[in-house]
Formats: sequence, C-alpha cells, structure tokens
Amino acid sequence: SNWTNIPLPLFKKVVIVLIDALRDDFVFGSKGKQFMPYTTEIVEKGTSYSFIAEAKPPTVTMPRIKALMTGSIPGFIDVIVNLNSPALLDDNLIWQAKTAGKRIIFYGDDTWVKLFPKHFMEYDGTTSFFVSDFTEVDDNVTRHLDRVLKREDWDLLILHYLGLDHIGHMTGPNSPLVGPKLREMDSILKKIHLSLLSKEGGTSQPNLLVVCGDHGMSEMGNHGGSSEGEVHTPLLFISSAFEKRSGPLTKPELVQQTDLASTLAVGLGLPISRNSVGSLIVPVFGRKTMREQLRFVHLNGFQLSRLLQENTPAYEKDPGYEHFKIAEKSHGNWIKLYLEGNDSEILLNLGKKVLKQYLEALKTLSSSLSKQVVQYDMYSMMVGTVIIMEVLLLLLLSIPKALSSRAEFEVPLSPPLFSLLFYLMCLILCAVHVIVCTSAESLCYFCSISWLTAVGVMMLISALMCGIFSAIAKIFENSRLPLKNPVVSSSNWSEINVLILAGTVGHVLSLGASSFIEEEHQTWYFLINTLCLALCQELCRNNFFLKESDPRHNTTVKQNFDSVKETSQCKNIDISAADSSKLGKDTSEFLKGSYKWISLASPWVILICCRLLRSLNQTGVQWAHRPDFGHWLTSSEHKSELSFLAAISLLMIFFLVQRKCSLVSKIAMALGLLGIYSYRAAIGNVIFPWQHDSKDISKGITEARFVYVFVLGIVFTGTKDLLKSQVISADTSVKSTGLWEVYSGLVLLAALLFRPHNLPVLVFCLLIQTVMTNYIWRPLKFDAAQISVMHYWFGQAFFFFQGNGELPLLMCSAGTGFFESYVEIPAIFLTAFAAYAGPLLWAIHLLCYLSSEVSRNSAAVGHGCFCYALMRSIPVAIYIVLITGLRYHLFIWSVFSPKLLYEGVHV
Repeated sequence: SNWTNIPLPLFKKVVIVLIDALRDDFVFGSKGKQFMPYTTEIVEKGTSYSFIAEAKPPTVTMPRIKALMTGSIPGFIDVIVNLNSPALLDDNLIWQAKTAGKRIIFYGDDTWVKLFPKHFMEYDGTTSFFVSDFTEVDDNVTRHLDRVLKREDWDLLILHYLGLDHIGHMTGPNSPLVGPKLREMDSILKKIHLSLLSKEGGTSQPNLLVVCGDHGMSEMGNHGGSSEGEVHTPLLFISSAFEKRSGPLTKPELVQQTDLASTLAVGLGLPISRNSVGSLIVPVFGRKTMREQLRFVHLNGFQLSRLLQENTPAYEKDPGYEHFKIAEKSHGNWIKLYLEGNDSEILLNLGKKVLKQYLEALKTLSSSLSKQVVQYDMYSMMVGTVIIMEVLLLLLLSIPKALSSRAEFEVPLSPPLFSLLFYLMCLILCAVHVIVCTSAESLCYFCSISWLTAVGVMMLISALMCGIFSAIAKIFENSRLPLKNPVVSSSNWSEINVLILAGTVGHVLSLGASSFIEEEHQTWYFLINTLCLALCQELCRNNFFLKESDPRHNTTVKQNFDSVKETSQCKNIDISAADSSKLGKDTSEFLKGSYKWISLASPWVILICCRLLRSLNQTGVQWAHRPDFGHWLTSSEHKSELSFLAAISLLMIFFLVQRKCSLVSKIAMALGLLGIYSYRAAIGNVIFPWQHDSKDISKGITEARFVYVFVLGIVFTGTKDLLKSQVISADTSVKSTGLWEVYSGLVLLAALLFRPHNLPVLVFCLLIQTVMTNYIWRPLKFDAAQISVMHYWFGQAFFFFQGNGELPLLMCSAGTGFFESYVEIPAIFLTAFAAYAGPLLWAIHLLCYLSSEVSRNSAAVGHGCFCYALMRSIPVAIYIVLITGLRYHLFIWSVFSPKLLYEGVHV
C-alpha cells in the first residue's frame, strides 16, 4: 500500500569526490597501483564496488555535471554554455536534497556554484579555466577538509578537484606531473575514508564515499570528444555497508554516467530526478532484503516508464515498457507469496527472477529514452536553412562577376524592396509564421522572439529571394546578347581545375557519412597529396614538353630567371659585371638549370613534409589510440630530445619569417622566440642545457607576458605600415611589408600557444609556403582563384596536422599565460586561434602573397577573398541540409553535432 512513498535513506553522510579528467586507467591501471596505493587496496580488498562509468559526448565539465546530477543527457550546445554556465532549472539531485532538508557543502570548480545557486549551505568556488594553476586550485579545496570532517552539521559534501585536468591540458596524461597529483588525491581519499569510518557508531547508519571523474582525457591531454580515454572514467562506491572483496580481481563492470543520479537518489532517500534516463546500480544495494531491492528497481522502472509516456506517443509498444509491465506483474505475484509468509527457496529464486526481469526492463527503457528525449525545433531549423541556402545561391550566381577583371560582388537588394513580389512574399511568410506559432504544441525558438524581429527575418528572406530572381534574370538577359570577346573554349580546363572541382564535390558528399567525418583528416591528406602530384605533372610539362618556340615557355623561363636574380641580389650574391662574358653566360645557365631542378623537386619535398607531419599526431577515431611521434616526445624520459627539437624549430621559424621583416621586427621576433622557450622551460615542458631537471616549475606568467608584448609590437608595426600604404601613399611594397609583419606576429603567437612537440608543424607550414611561393606558383602562373583553393586545402590539412580531430578537443590551456586569473574574452579568442592556427595562417599568407605579386591585377585579392568565402560556404550549407535529414541518426550526438559546432566556429 505504501509503494509510492520514498524509501528511507540508506546512508547517513555522503561525500562525493569528483576528480576532473580522471581516466579509468589512472585508478585501475599501472598508474593507480604506483601512485594511488590506498585506493588500489580498497578496490582490490576493501568494502567497495568499482565500475567504469561511460560518459556521453560532449566530454566537457558542465554537461557532465548536468548528467551526474540530473541523470539526463545534455546537448552539444552545452559545450558553448560551458564557458559561462547558467543556473540549472531541470529537476536534479542537489535540488531534491535541499528540498528534503539535507545540508550540502561544496568546495571546488565554481561551475557548480553557477549551476546550483543558493543550494549550498557553505561553498568556496575555484575557476576551472586558469589551467596553468596545478596546485593552488586544489589546495583551495583541501584547506577546508580538516575543519569540515570534524563537524556534524552536514549531510552531503561535494569536492571537485581540478589540478589533474589542468596538468592534462598543459602537458598531457604521460607528464611527470601526473604521478605526484594522483598521489596527492590518494592521500585526500584516505583522509576522508578514515574520517567517515571513525564517525560510524555501532547502531548508526553507514556513510558513503563516492569517487568519480566527470570525463577522461585523450592521449594529447584534451577532452570533448568520444575516444575511449575521454569517455571512460572510474566510479567507486566505498562504504562499511558493503561486503569485503574476496576472490580474484575482475575487470570493473561498465555502467552509464547517468546511472549515478538515480543510485544516489535512492541512497539518500530522495525521489529520482524526473528526466533521469539512468538505471540503478544494483550491487550498491546488494545487502538489502529482496523486498527492498525489488522496491528500489520498481521505483526506478516506474519513473523511466512515466518519462517514456511523456516523450513517446506509442509508448505501449516499446519493448522496455512491455518488459517493465511483465516484471511488475511478476513482482505482484512475489508480494502475494511474501505476505503469505512463505520463506522457502522458491520465494528467493522467484525474487531473483523478478529482479533480473526488472534490470532487463531498466536497461531497455534507459537505452530507448537516451535516443528519444531529443526534441527538434524544426520550424526554426528550416528558417535558418532557407537563409543559408539563399546566401549560397547568391554566391554561386555571383561567380562570373566576382571573378571578372573588375572583381565586382554586389547583391541586388535595393530593387526588390520596390517590387510587388517582395511584399507578396513577406505577406505569405508572415501568414505562415502566424499559423505555425499558434498551432505549435512544443516550444519554438523562432516563435518566442519578438514579432518585430520575426518580421525583419521574413523581410530578409523575401529580399534575398527577390535578389536571386533578379540575378537569374540578368544571367538570362546577358546570355541572349552576342559576345564581343568570346570566352576561351573548355580546353582551358587543366587537370588542376578538374582536381579542384572533383575534390570540393567529393569532400562535400563525404560529409553525409559518419565514418568520413570521424576520419576527415584522411580526405584532406589524400587531396593535398594528389594536388602535389598534379603540380609535379604541371611543372614537368612546363619545363620539358613546352617547345622552345612556345611564347609561354619563353615568358616562363624569363620570369623564373628574373626571380632567381632577385633572390640572389637579396642574398648579396655579387655577380660582377666585370667578369668575362663566358663566366656570365655560364652563371646564367647554371642559375636557370638549378632553378628548374629545384622547382621540379619541390612537390616531392612537400610530400615528404606532409608524410612526416602525419607521423607526428594521430587523429580521427580509428587510430587515435595508436602511439605516434608526439607521444614519444611528450613522455618524461624524452625531455632532452623534445627540448632540442623545440630549440631547432624556433630557430627555423625565425629563419623562415624574418626575410621580409624590418630590422626592428627581426629583433622583436628573435627576443619573442627566446621568450617562448623560456616560458616552456618555466612550466616544465622543456629544459635549458645547463638544467638537469625541472623541479622549479611555475605558471610562466612573466615569460608569457614578455612574448605577448613582442607579438603586439610586431602586429602594431605591421598595422601601421598597412594604414600608411592606404592613407599616405599607395606603395605596394609598404603594404606587402605591413601584411607580412602582421603575419609574422601571428606566427609568433601560434608558436607560443602550440605545445613544444607541435612546433615542427609550424616550421613545415612556413617551409611549404616558402617553397610553393618561389618554385610552384610563380613559374606556373596560376590565377588567384586556383591559388586560393590551394591555400584553403593546405589550411584544412594543417588543422589536422596540429592533432585536432573532428570531435571537439578543447585546448583551454591556450587561453592562459598573460593573466593571473581566467578572463573570458581573451581566453576564448586564444583557444579559437590555437585550434584554427593552421587555416588562419594559410588564409593570411594568401593575402600576403596576392598583395605582393606586382604582376597580378588589383582584383587578385578580391578574387582570393571571394573564393575563400565560397569554399567555406559550400560545405557548410550542404552539411546543414544533410544533418537536418540525419537528425535521427545513431551518431547524431557523437559525430554529426560536434562537426556542426566545428563548422560554425570555422566560418
């Protein structure tokens, strides 16, 4: 009769210790045995239950706290919200505990304070984004422990330690700093456990210690994606209520992270959160009577079946619901036997059978709910898709004018504003908006905005549509007119043009498959390798197969030789006019010949560079776990090798960048690169030759500020030259120098933000740009559009050469260094710059190259910018249509959603 009443709590006090970025192998693997001896002993021989909790992507802190406390699965927009968490309004464990009169104390990551304001009796928040702080961030939590553990005026204590996560971001999971941090966590767990045991009297209820991680970390030390290291975290329940472990140690069972919310709710005697999709972890209640165990799982099943009824119209046909009803009926039969006073073996066996039925029903219900709780706001999605497709269509229709010699790009929006069609479309769209918003059953974002804004959006859609009709009408009108200068025949389509078109279309089509998104780096590696082979063919044709009489050949040879002479003059190679004519002729022939052979070898040099870069960082999903050269370098045994490589890389960066800089910028660049090495030495990544170890580790704030000053100085000098060329004199050399100095300033910033083992990526980026500028683009005389596409392709490839995957890997370590504490706007900018350094540096190099080429017409930069916009818009627009169609795909949250987020940031 009292089955709807909440059961009594099973534990008196509960302590939750959440160690940020705690991977399962840090506790259950060799690191656990070495650095966490007390925890390992409890896991192997103590009164505990061990599990591996699987977190769903996105594996960043705020969504994971939501999952742990509500039992629901957060969406991918929470990756963005994670940067500034709002209060959590969903039904959750903390709210239920406070409502039930539980006294809650919290110390640690201030994300909890933002999510649960006014819920804690006492709290002390620490910022989670200042990742160069490994010690104080944890000391600020531990300093309260001795005092709190002696007190009796609390029921739930939550501790969130951030130091391990910060070490991962800065130095990776194989860092020598990980061991001491795990040892520190082990001593804290020992202190808490012994204190809880000492508080237990003979008759009082037992206490519970829960140890867990919010997410793990990848082999690079980042998180956000779905690799095994990121989603698998340890989950330990330690209490005197449990039986001591005996027998051989088995591998911990896999449970869902969302299961913790419902398990703790029952343990604390609270209602299970309304939207929880988790199922009870039954071993935690294994010592309770069969009647209590069945009551617990029935409560969980009832909550899940009610949630299913709210979200699924045909819930009665769901296999989980059917299993639950069968188990409920068997439970009723068991109760009848129990009340008759039957204590036989039959009752016990029937009870075990009913429990098994319930567990199967819970598992099926949880699984189907995890897939069905997502509700899509289709109307808002369709409005956004229409606007994006209209913009793409306008870009495509503008190609002939935008790539003409005048580089015109104008959207004819003013004539439509005075046309009847525009007003007619506005009225129709407003009518549709009213009908949809008045009949919509669920909440719609576009309906919730003000009517004035909604009408503005309708007017924009109408104007864009009228602009498209106007552009199509102009194209038809022009096609009827006789051409004064007929266009060159289609034979002008070279292999490069065919490759560019096929590559772009192929990449866009590949976005419809989850495997191609997970391994997108393979697509770009294939495309740039194929491009290098096509360039090699073009160079061979240019040097060997064009006849001497061919005017193209003569022009090319002359231009090539002129560029060689310019180069020799820049390098102060004195070719004296007083030398004999024979020597002059020989030198001329030698220079021509050497330039030709260097030019022919350049695609193969680029291919070798790309192959070396592929070995540096494994990315994607299939092979991300495989060891690579980056892992070898970042291991603590190879710090000397890493230091040597970092020093050589910084010297190479200076050599490749300084050639076009002014003297002041050269000095600033040299000092800045020296500051970068000092910064990395200060935080313990590298060592100086006279150092034997790196015990004196600091945050490196002084060194980082030193570098930032030079970055700003170089960028300011470049900006000043750019303004001078625009306002005072139209001197192209001043403009190109200014652009190059801005570029070199950003290279210095990238060198600071890149981890030491990734500095060769920057070196090869600069080397490939130099080789392609001098030995491929100049002799082959490609047009601005072709060169823009090549820059775009290489930029995409370098995004993956950096070690980025298509599943979010958030390197928040990039956002620190200059400030003593976390400052949001600079941190977001620097994190985005660090992630997209490859595409950004190639895009800026395109501007530098097109501006410096005197032989090109003034429209070249316009052509380049238009092509870049088009190359970015095509995949994004098509992908939005694809992802809308695939919104119920199995991998929508783990693959397609993060890819959409990445594409949005990239745009």
